[in-house]
Amino acid sequence: MATRADPVPSGDDPDDHHSLDDDERSELAELRVRMRRHRVRSFFSALLITLAAVLAPLSAVSVWVADEIADTDRYVATVAPLASDPDVQAAITAQVTDAVMKKIDLNSLLSNVAPSDRPDLESALGALSDPLNSGLEGFVHQTVASFVASDAFARIWTQLNRQAHAAFVGALTGDSNTAVQVRGDTVTLDLAPVVDQVKNQLAGGGLGVASVIPTVHTDFTLAKSEDIKNVRTGFRILELAGNWLPLVTVVLAVGGVLLAVHRRRAVVTTALAVAVAVAVLGIGLTVFRVVYLNHLPGAANERAAGAVYDQLVRFLRLTIRVVFVLGVVVALGAWLSGQGRWAQWVRGVWESGIAAFRLGLGITSTGAVGRWVRRYRHVLQWAVVAVAVIVMFVWSYPTPVVILCIAIVAVIALAVIEFLDDRRQPPAARVTSP
Repeated sequence: MATRADPVPSGDDPDDHHSLDDDERSELAELRVRMRRHRVRSFFSALLITLAAVLAPLSAVSVWVADEIADTDRYVATVAPLASDPDVQAAITAQVTDAVMKKIDLNSLLSNVAPSDRPDLESALGALSDPLNSGLEGFVHQTVASFVASDAFARIWTQLNRQAHAAFVGALTGDSNTAVQVRGDTVTLDLAPVVDQVKNQLAGGGLGVASVIPTVHTDFTLAKSEDIKNVRTGFRILELAGNWLPLVTVVLAVGGVLLAVHRRRAVVTTALAVAVAVAVLGIGLTVFRVVYLNHLPGAANERAAGAVYDQLVRFLRLTIRVVFVLGVVVALGAWLSGQGRWAQWVRGVWESGIAAFRLGLGITSTGAVGRWVRRYRHVLQWAVVAVAVIVMFVWSYPTPVVILCIAIVAVIALAVIEFLDDRRQPPAARVTSP
Protein backbone atom coordinates (compact mmCIF):
# COMPACT_ATOMS: atom_id res chain seq x y z
CA MET A 1 0.00 0.00 0.00
CA ALA A 2 1.50 3.33 -1.03
CA THR A 3 1.84 6.00 1.54
CA ARG A 4 1.99 9.72 0.95
CA ALA A 5 5.21 11.30 2.28
CA ASP A 6 4.88 14.42 4.36
CA PRO A 7 5.48 17.41 2.12
CA VAL A 8 8.18 19.95 2.82
CA PRO A 9 6.50 23.29 2.21
CA SER A 10 8.64 25.90 0.53
CA GLY A 11 6.20 28.73 0.75
CA ASP A 12 6.58 29.52 -2.97
CA ASP A 13 5.04 26.57 -4.87
CA PRO A 14 1.22 26.70 -4.76
CA ASP A 15 1.06 22.96 -5.40
CA ASP A 16 2.48 22.33 -1.92
CA HIS A 17 -0.66 23.72 -0.32
CA HIS A 18 -2.95 21.24 -2.09
CA SER A 19 -1.37 18.40 -0.11
CA LEU A 20 -2.05 20.05 3.30
CA ASP A 21 -5.28 20.00 5.21
CA ASP A 22 -6.71 23.08 6.91
CA ASP A 23 -5.10 22.39 10.30
CA GLU A 24 -1.70 21.89 8.71
CA ARG A 25 -2.08 25.09 6.68
CA SER A 26 -3.04 26.99 9.82
CA GLU A 27 -0.11 25.54 11.73
CA LEU A 28 2.27 26.37 8.87
CA ALA A 29 1.01 29.95 8.68
CA GLU A 30 1.42 30.35 12.44
CA LEU A 31 4.92 28.92 12.22
CA ARG A 32 5.85 31.39 9.50
CA VAL A 33 4.49 34.31 11.51
CA ARG A 34 6.45 33.13 14.53
CA MET A 35 9.62 32.80 12.48
CA ARG A 36 9.19 36.31 11.08
CA ARG A 37 8.71 37.62 14.61
CA HIS A 38 11.80 35.74 15.77
CA ARG A 39 13.82 37.21 12.92
CA VAL A 40 12.66 40.72 13.81
CA ARG A 41 13.36 40.16 17.50
CA SER A 42 16.76 38.68 16.75
CA PHE A 43 17.66 41.63 14.51
CA PHE A 44 16.77 44.27 17.11
CA SER A 45 18.33 42.19 19.87
CA ALA A 46 21.60 42.00 17.95
CA LEU A 47 21.38 45.73 17.21
CA LEU A 48 20.89 46.69 20.87
CA ILE A 49 23.64 44.33 22.06
CA THR A 50 26.03 45.75 19.45
CA LEU A 51 25.20 49.32 20.52
CA ALA A 52 25.79 48.36 24.15
CA ALA A 53 29.18 46.86 23.29
CA VAL A 54 30.15 49.97 21.30
CA LEU A 55 29.01 52.35 24.04
CA ALA A 56 30.72 50.40 26.84
CA PRO A 57 34.21 51.89 26.17
CA LEU A 58 32.67 55.35 25.67
CA SER A 59 30.88 54.93 29.00
CA ALA A 60 34.17 54.16 30.73
CA VAL A 61 35.78 57.23 29.14
CA SER A 62 32.82 59.47 30.00
CA VAL A 63 32.89 58.39 33.64
CA TRP A 64 36.64 59.02 33.69
CA VAL A 65 36.19 62.50 32.20
CA ALA A 66 33.32 63.45 34.50
CA ASP A 67 34.73 62.02 37.74
CA GLU A 68 38.48 62.40 37.18
CA ILE A 69 39.36 65.01 34.57
CA ALA A 70 36.52 67.47 35.17
CA ASP A 71 36.61 67.23 38.99
CA THR A 72 39.48 69.26 40.45
CA ASP A 73 39.54 67.53 43.84
CA ARG A 74 39.59 64.07 42.27
CA TYR A 75 42.25 65.13 39.77
CA VAL A 76 44.45 66.58 42.52
CA ALA A 77 44.04 63.42 44.59
CA THR A 78 45.08 61.38 41.55
CA VAL A 79 48.26 63.30 40.74
CA ALA A 80 49.28 63.90 44.37
CA PRO A 81 51.31 60.64 44.59
CA LEU A 82 53.44 61.86 41.67
CA ALA A 83 55.19 64.25 44.07
CA SER A 84 57.00 61.22 45.51
CA ASP A 85 57.60 59.46 42.20
CA PRO A 86 61.39 59.12 41.65
CA ASP A 87 61.20 59.84 37.90
CA VAL A 88 59.04 62.93 38.41
CA GLN A 89 61.29 64.16 41.21
CA ALA A 90 64.37 63.71 39.03
CA ALA A 91 62.79 65.60 36.13
CA ILE A 92 61.63 68.48 38.33
CA THR A 93 65.00 68.65 40.09
CA ALA A 94 66.80 68.96 36.76
CA GLN A 95 64.38 71.58 35.44
CA VAL A 96 64.44 73.70 38.61
CA THR A 97 68.24 73.46 38.82
CA ASP A 98 68.58 74.73 35.24
CA ALA A 99 66.18 77.61 35.94
CA VAL A 100 68.03 78.59 39.12
CA MET A 101 71.47 78.37 37.48
CA LYS A 102 70.34 80.77 34.73
CA LYS A 103 69.81 83.38 37.44
CA ILE A 104 72.64 82.42 39.81
CA ASP A 105 76.30 82.21 38.75
CA LEU A 106 79.64 83.58 39.91
CA ASN A 107 78.89 87.00 38.45
CA SER A 108 75.69 87.24 40.49
CA LEU A 109 77.51 86.11 43.63
CA LEU A 110 80.23 88.78 43.04
CA SER A 111 77.64 91.50 42.60
CA ASN A 112 77.87 92.35 46.31
CA VAL A 113 81.65 92.76 46.17
CA ALA A 114 82.94 96.33 46.14
CA PRO A 115 83.61 97.51 42.57
CA SER A 116 87.20 98.30 43.41
CA ASP A 117 87.81 94.76 44.62
CA ARG A 118 86.04 92.90 41.80
CA PRO A 119 88.87 93.03 39.18
CA ASP A 120 91.40 91.58 41.61
CA LEU A 121 88.97 88.91 42.80
CA GLU A 122 87.97 87.93 39.25
CA SER A 123 91.65 87.78 38.25
CA ALA A 124 92.46 85.64 41.29
CA LEU A 125 89.61 83.26 40.49
CA GLY A 126 90.67 83.09 36.83
CA ALA A 127 90.77 79.48 35.71
CA LEU A 128 88.81 78.43 38.79
CA SER A 129 85.60 79.96 37.45
CA ASP A 130 84.49 76.82 35.62
CA PRO A 131 85.13 74.44 38.55
CA LEU A 132 83.44 76.92 40.88
CA ASN A 133 80.40 77.15 38.60
CA SER A 134 80.30 73.35 38.43
CA GLY A 135 80.51 73.12 42.21
CA LEU A 136 77.80 75.74 42.57
CA GLU A 137 75.56 73.80 40.18
CA GLY A 138 76.17 70.61 42.18
CA PHE A 139 75.27 72.43 45.39
CA VAL A 140 72.10 73.85 43.83
CA HIS A 141 71.15 70.43 42.41
CA GLN A 142 71.63 68.73 45.78
CA THR A 143 69.64 71.41 47.58
CA VAL A 144 66.80 71.29 45.05
CA ALA A 145 66.74 67.48 45.19
CA SER A 146 66.48 67.61 48.97
CA PHE A 147 63.65 70.13 48.72
CA VAL A 148 61.78 68.16 46.06
CA ALA A 149 61.82 65.14 48.37
CA SER A 150 60.30 67.15 51.24
CA ASP A 151 56.70 67.57 52.36
CA ALA A 152 56.90 71.27 51.44
CA PHE A 153 57.30 70.34 47.78
CA ALA A 154 54.35 67.93 48.00
CA ARG A 155 52.18 70.83 49.21
CA ILE A 156 53.40 73.06 46.38
CA TRP A 157 52.86 70.23 43.89
CA THR A 158 49.24 69.91 45.02
CA GLN A 159 48.68 73.66 44.79
CA LEU A 160 50.25 73.92 41.34
CA ASN A 161 48.18 71.04 40.00
CA ARG A 162 45.00 72.50 41.45
CA GLN A 163 45.69 75.80 39.67
CA ALA A 164 46.73 74.11 36.45
CA HIS A 165 43.66 71.85 36.46
CA ALA A 166 41.27 74.73 37.08
CA ALA A 167 42.89 76.61 34.19
CA PHE A 168 42.76 73.62 31.86
CA VAL A 169 39.11 72.82 32.59
CA GLY A 170 38.30 76.51 32.29
CA ALA A 171 39.84 76.57 28.83
CA LEU A 172 37.92 73.45 27.78
CA THR A 173 34.59 74.63 29.17
CA GLY A 174 35.00 78.28 28.21
CA ASP A 175 34.87 79.43 31.83
CA SER A 176 36.14 83.03 31.91
CA ASN A 177 36.65 83.01 35.69
CA THR A 178 39.99 81.19 35.44
CA ALA A 179 43.51 82.45 34.94
CA VAL A 180 43.45 81.31 31.33
CA GLN A 181 43.90 83.92 28.63
CA VAL A 182 43.62 83.48 24.87
CA ARG A 183 46.17 85.54 23.00
CA GLY A 184 46.03 85.12 19.27
CA ASP A 185 45.91 81.39 18.67
CA THR A 186 47.51 80.38 22.00
CA VAL A 187 46.01 79.71 25.43
CA THR A 188 48.45 80.87 28.10
CA LEU A 189 48.72 80.94 31.88
CA ASP A 190 50.81 83.51 33.81
CA LEU A 191 53.13 81.57 36.13
CA ALA A 192 54.47 84.58 38.08
CA PRO A 193 52.79 83.49 41.35
CA VAL A 194 54.12 79.95 40.88
CA VAL A 195 57.69 81.18 40.38
CA ASP A 196 57.45 83.33 43.53
CA GLN A 197 56.20 80.40 45.64
CA VAL A 198 58.93 78.08 44.39
CA LYS A 199 61.57 80.74 45.04
CA ASN A 200 60.36 81.28 48.61
CA GLN A 201 60.26 77.56 49.34
CA LEU A 202 63.77 77.07 47.98
CA ALA A 203 65.09 79.95 50.05
CA GLY A 204 63.34 78.67 53.15
CA GLY A 205 64.79 75.24 52.53
CA GLY A 206 68.33 76.54 52.79
CA LEU A 207 69.05 77.71 49.24
CA GLY A 208 69.74 81.31 50.19
CA VAL A 209 70.96 82.37 46.75
CA ALA A 210 67.44 81.76 45.43
CA SER A 211 66.40 85.04 47.04
CA VAL A 212 68.24 86.96 44.27
CA ILE A 213 65.93 85.50 41.63
CA PRO A 214 63.72 88.37 40.46
CA THR A 215 60.00 88.12 39.91
CA VAL A 216 59.49 86.55 36.52
CA HIS A 217 56.33 87.00 34.47
CA THR A 218 56.22 84.09 32.08
CA ASP A 219 53.43 82.64 29.99
CA PHE A 220 52.97 78.89 30.04
CA THR A 221 51.26 77.61 26.90
CA LEU A 222 48.43 75.23 27.71
CA ALA A 223 47.22 74.60 24.17
CA LYS A 224 46.51 76.23 20.83
CA SER A 225 43.09 77.84 20.69
CA GLU A 226 42.29 75.79 17.58
CA ASP A 227 42.93 72.59 19.54
CA ILE A 228 40.74 73.84 22.36
CA LYS A 229 37.98 74.57 19.87
CA ASN A 230 38.23 71.04 18.45
CA VAL A 231 38.12 69.19 21.79
CA ARG A 232 35.83 71.52 23.75
CA THR A 233 32.60 70.07 22.32
CA GLY A 234 33.72 66.48 22.84
CA PHE A 235 34.86 67.25 26.38
CA ARG A 236 31.54 68.83 27.32
CA ILE A 237 29.57 65.96 25.78
CA LEU A 238 31.60 63.35 27.67
CA GLU A 239 31.38 65.38 30.88
CA LEU A 240 27.59 65.65 30.63
CA ALA A 241 27.25 62.03 29.55
CA GLY A 242 29.36 60.75 32.45
CA ASN A 243 26.36 59.97 34.63
CA TRP A 244 23.95 58.91 31.88
CA LEU A 245 25.89 57.04 29.23
CA PRO A 246 26.63 54.01 31.48
CA LEU A 247 22.91 53.81 32.34
CA VAL A 248 21.98 54.00 28.66
CA THR A 249 24.49 51.23 27.93
CA VAL A 250 22.98 49.00 30.61
CA VAL A 251 19.44 49.68 29.35
CA LEU A 252 20.47 48.79 25.79
CA ALA A 253 22.13 45.58 26.98
CA VAL A 254 19.09 44.56 29.04
CA GLY A 255 16.77 45.40 26.15
CA GLY A 256 18.86 43.29 23.79
CA VAL A 257 18.72 40.34 26.16
CA LEU A 258 14.95 40.63 26.70
CA LEU A 259 14.29 40.77 22.96
CA ALA A 260 16.48 37.75 22.23
CA VAL A 261 14.86 34.43 21.44
CA HIS A 262 17.53 32.60 23.45
CA ARG A 263 18.05 34.92 26.38
CA ARG A 264 20.71 32.96 28.25
CA ARG A 265 22.80 32.82 25.11
CA ALA A 266 22.21 36.56 24.66
CA VAL A 267 23.46 37.22 28.20
CA VAL A 268 26.67 35.33 27.46
CA THR A 269 27.11 37.16 24.15
CA THR A 270 26.44 40.58 25.67
CA ALA A 271 28.79 40.07 28.60
CA LEU A 272 31.62 38.81 26.40
CA ALA A 273 31.06 41.58 23.81
CA VAL A 274 31.30 44.26 26.48
CA ALA A 275 34.38 42.61 27.97
CA VAL A 276 36.09 42.49 24.57
CA ALA A 277 35.12 46.11 23.80
CA VAL A 278 36.65 47.50 27.01
CA ALA A 279 39.69 45.26 26.52
CA VAL A 280 40.22 46.93 23.13
CA LEU A 281 40.06 50.30 24.91
CA GLY A 282 42.70 49.10 27.36
CA ILE A 283 44.94 48.02 24.50
CA GLY A 284 44.37 51.42 22.87
CA LEU A 285 45.55 53.21 26.02
CA THR A 286 48.76 51.19 25.97
CA VAL A 287 49.37 51.87 22.27
CA PHE A 288 48.62 55.57 22.71
CA ARG A 289 51.14 55.71 25.57
CA VAL A 290 53.88 54.55 23.24
CA VAL A 291 52.85 57.04 20.54
CA TYR A 292 52.60 59.85 23.11
CA LEU A 293 56.06 59.22 24.53
CA ASN A 294 57.60 58.91 21.05
CA HIS A 295 56.30 62.38 20.13
CA LEU A 296 57.66 64.17 23.19
CA PRO A 297 60.15 67.01 22.62
CA GLY A 298 63.78 65.96 22.76
CA ALA A 299 64.38 67.77 26.05
CA ALA A 300 61.44 66.11 27.81
CA ASN A 301 62.00 63.42 30.44
CA GLU A 302 60.34 60.34 28.93
CA ARG A 303 60.24 58.34 32.15
CA ALA A 304 58.61 61.19 34.07
CA ALA A 305 56.10 61.75 31.27
CA GLY A 306 55.27 58.05 31.32
CA ALA A 307 54.72 58.15 35.08
CA VAL A 308 52.38 61.13 34.72
CA TYR A 309 50.43 59.43 31.92
CA ASP A 310 50.07 56.20 33.89
CA GLN A 311 48.82 58.08 36.93
CA LEU A 312 46.29 60.11 34.96
CA VAL A 313 44.74 57.06 33.26
CA ARG A 314 44.95 54.87 36.38
CA PHE A 315 41.25 55.29 37.19
CA LEU A 316 40.27 54.61 33.57
CA ARG A 317 42.39 51.45 33.47
CA LEU A 318 40.85 50.35 36.76
CA THR A 319 37.37 50.85 35.29
CA ILE A 320 38.36 48.80 32.25
CA ARG A 321 39.60 45.94 34.44
CA VAL A 322 36.42 46.03 36.55
CA VAL A 323 34.11 45.91 33.52
CA PHE A 324 36.20 43.18 31.89
CA VAL A 325 36.21 40.97 35.00
CA LEU A 326 32.49 41.62 35.53
CA GLY A 327 31.72 40.67 31.93
CA VAL A 328 33.66 37.42 32.21
CA VAL A 329 32.00 36.55 35.55
CA VAL A 330 28.49 37.24 34.19
CA ALA A 331 29.16 35.26 31.01
CA LEU A 332 30.52 32.34 33.01
CA GLY A 333 27.57 32.39 35.39
CA ALA A 334 25.03 32.51 32.56
CA TRP A 335 26.77 29.69 30.73
CA LEU A 336 26.92 27.46 33.80
CA SER A 337 23.20 27.92 34.41
CA GLY A 338 22.32 26.73 30.90
CA GLN A 339 21.41 23.33 29.55
CA GLY A 340 24.52 22.76 27.48
CA ARG A 341 26.34 19.46 27.78
CA TRP A 342 29.46 20.91 29.35
CA ALA A 343 27.45 23.17 31.67
CA GLN A 344 25.44 20.18 32.92
CA TRP A 345 28.65 18.23 33.45
CA VAL A 346 30.17 21.05 35.54
CA ARG A 347 27.00 21.29 37.62
CA GLY A 348 27.05 17.50 38.07
CA VAL A 349 30.62 17.64 39.37
CA TRP A 350 29.59 20.48 41.71
CA GLU A 351 26.55 18.66 43.14
CA SER A 352 28.33 15.31 43.45
CA GLY A 353 31.29 16.93 45.17
CA ILE A 354 29.10 18.62 47.78
CA ALA A 355 27.12 15.38 48.28
CA ALA A 356 30.37 13.47 48.82
CA PHE A 357 31.51 16.12 51.29
CA ARG A 358 28.28 15.71 53.27
CA LEU A 359 28.72 11.96 53.25
CA GLY A 360 32.28 12.36 54.48
CA LEU A 361 30.99 14.39 57.42
CA GLY A 362 28.42 11.70 58.18
CA ILE A 363 25.45 14.00 57.51
CA THR A 364 22.60 12.20 55.83
CA SER A 365 19.89 14.76 56.53
CA THR A 366 19.64 18.39 57.60
CA GLY A 367 16.11 17.97 58.94
CA ALA A 368 13.54 20.74 58.72
CA VAL A 369 16.14 23.22 57.47
CA GLY A 370 17.00 20.92 54.57
CA ARG A 371 13.33 20.46 53.67
CA TRP A 372 12.78 24.23 53.77
CA VAL A 373 15.87 24.85 51.61
CA ARG A 374 14.68 22.18 49.18
CA ARG A 375 11.30 23.89 48.89
CA TYR A 376 12.73 27.39 48.29
CA ARG A 377 15.94 26.31 46.57
CA HIS A 378 15.57 28.42 43.43
CA VAL A 379 14.34 31.45 45.37
CA LEU A 380 17.39 31.29 47.61
CA GLN A 381 19.73 30.92 44.65
CA TRP A 382 18.27 33.96 42.90
CA ALA A 383 18.40 35.87 46.19
CA VAL A 384 22.14 35.22 46.39
CA VAL A 385 22.60 36.50 42.84
CA ALA A 386 20.45 39.59 43.55
CA VAL A 387 22.39 40.43 46.73
CA ALA A 388 25.70 40.06 44.87
CA VAL A 389 24.49 42.43 42.13
CA ILE A 390 23.22 44.98 44.67
CA VAL A 391 26.48 44.90 46.63
CA MET A 392 28.45 45.40 43.44
CA PHE A 393 26.37 48.43 42.40
CA VAL A 394 26.31 50.14 45.80
CA TRP A 395 30.08 49.72 46.23
CA SER A 396 31.56 53.19 45.67
CA TYR A 397 34.56 52.26 43.55
CA PRO A 398 34.77 48.49 43.03
CA THR A 399 38.04 46.99 41.87
CA PRO A 400 38.63 43.71 40.03
CA VAL A 401 39.58 42.18 43.38
CA VAL A 402 36.27 43.38 44.86
CA ILE A 403 34.33 41.85 41.94
CA LEU A 404 36.15 38.53 42.35
CA CYS A 405 35.57 38.56 46.12
CA ILE A 406 31.84 39.20 45.62
CA ALA A 407 31.72 36.34 43.12
CA ILE A 408 33.58 34.00 45.49
CA VAL A 409 31.25 34.87 48.39
CA ALA A 410 28.25 34.23 46.12
CA VAL A 411 29.67 30.84 45.11
CA ILE A 412 30.21 29.97 48.78
CA ALA A 413 26.60 30.96 49.56
CA LEU A 414 25.36 28.78 46.69
CA ALA A 415 27.49 25.92 48.02
CA VAL A 416 25.89 26.30 51.45
CA ILE A 417 22.44 26.13 49.85
CA GLU A 418 23.44 22.99 47.97
CA PHE A 419 24.89 21.50 51.16
CA LEU A 420 21.71 22.13 53.16
CA ASP A 421 19.36 20.93 50.41
CA ASP A 422 17.94 17.54 51.43
CA ARG A 423 16.76 16.36 48.04
CA ARG A 424 17.69 12.75 47.39
CA GLN A 425 20.99 12.28 45.56
CA PRO A 426 23.21 9.24 45.32
CA PRO A 427 26.21 10.27 47.44
CA ALA A 428 28.63 8.60 45.06
CA ALA A 429 26.91 9.58 41.85
CA ARG A 430 29.04 8.89 38.83
CA VAL A 431 29.84 11.96 36.79
CA THR A 432 30.30 11.15 33.13
CA SER A 433 32.37 13.31 30.87
CA PRO A 434 30.28 15.17 28.26
